[in-house]
Amino acid sequence: MDITIRESNDVVIMDINGEIDLYNAPDIKETIKAQMESGKTNIIINLDKVSYIDSSGIGVLISSLSNLKKAGGSLKIINVYASVRKVFELTKLTSFFDIYDSEQEALASYAG
Repeated sequence: MDITIRESNDVVIMDINGEIDLYNAPDIKETIKAQMESGKTNIIINLDKVSYIDSSGIGVLISSLSNLKKAGGSLKIINVYASVRKVFELTKLTSFFDIYDSEQEALASYAG
């Protein structure tokens, strides 16, 4: 799994490439924690190139969302496709997370 970080205004966009599982999910948590420590609390996670996510990956996203909300920020997820979307739907997390079809939509939601 690779994580690429870029920014648009005051929003951090994390592009994740690969599978999110028990072994690499903590990397996502640490990356988000590092962003928070540098004062960045609005984060978009791009799952466009993620082919698989397990319960530990979902757990990291939930705890990160909680931590960001406590800090006055938010976590939005974009480009959730195929088997990854199915996991979100089966776990009823489509209503828990703000999920957008495109980066533009997610960025616009911060501007509003």
